[in-house]
Amino acid sequence: MRRWLQRYLEALEREGASPYTVKNYGSDIGQFLDYCQVEEEATTLDGLTREILRNYLAELSAGGYVRASIARRVFELRAFGDYLVHSGAWSQNLFRRIHAPRLPSRLPSFLTVEEVKQLLSVPQPDSPQGLRDRAILETLYATGMRVSELAGLDLRDIDWPAAEIRVTGKGDKERIVLLGRVALTVLRTYVEKGRPQQIGKRAIDAVFLNRFGNRLSVRTISEIVRRTGEAAGLDQTVTPHLLRHSFATHLLEGGADLRVVQELLGHENLATTQIYTHITQTHARDTYTHAHPRSEDASEEGKTIPEG
Repeated sequence: MRRWLQRYLEALEREGASPYTVKNYGSDIGQFLDYCQVEEEATTLDGLTREILRNYLAELSAGGYVRASIARRVFELRAFGDYLVHSGAWSQNLFRRIHAPRLPSRLPSFLTVEEVKQLLSVPQPDSPQGLRDRAILETLYATGMRVSELAGLDLRDIDWPAAEIRVTGKGDKERIVLLGRVALTVLRTYVEKGRPQQIGKRAIDAVFLNRFGNRLSVRTISEIVRRTGEAAGLDQTVTPHLLRHSFATHLLEGGADLRVVQELLGHENLATTQIYTHITQTHARDTYTHAHPRSEDASEEGKTIPEG
């Protein structure tokens, strides 16, 4: 089984999976194989049974693993099993006969429009770093792109006249995202005034650079966004993904079509985008409850409406 796991991890690398993903799959599936070693008949693929799998999940639960962590391992084992079936090692995926624990559905959080304005006002345009940080925030919020997509941006990806950016997303799929007037102006100011002071005489096409003239990493961008959120005095931790959620939510609240938002976010499945409709509905109800003079009366008193 370990030889098959090694082949699977090599296949993931060939398909372009990140080193982080390959490492996690190897660690988590390897943990299951370690467990199988205590079962005399579970050292080969043919020795696996549904009972062994269920006992393994029960042991994880007893060991204090949270539901999300157990569910992730089930997902990884199922993917491994699909590979085994596709490779001809298994006739059916036994891992698909076990059920992952149900996870509570959580709506993604988002910033209000006022909170976004508060966040964007923090970076000061009096230094290359300030121009860069403001451009990072404006671009993330204006386009809804993922932080990995932002980190990978090159100058050639920006179409200035059309106010568009060509983004390479998951699975190396390309899409076009749009820049509003403000974001376009801020980004151009950084590229024309701030970036030349960072790059010096080096030749590099990356849009966002550090003080050494190198491409910013995903981790550094996330840290810039987090620190700016703290400086803005916002209650929740600000991440690039939170800005992506805010982008989608504010578009739908403004009347954007769901499929347009799906295309801008780069979601393959419309159901993934539909979660934001639940957010806007919840926000609309909260706004109504706090804004309408009779909403609280009706909910608290539960009285019948007077006749006439």
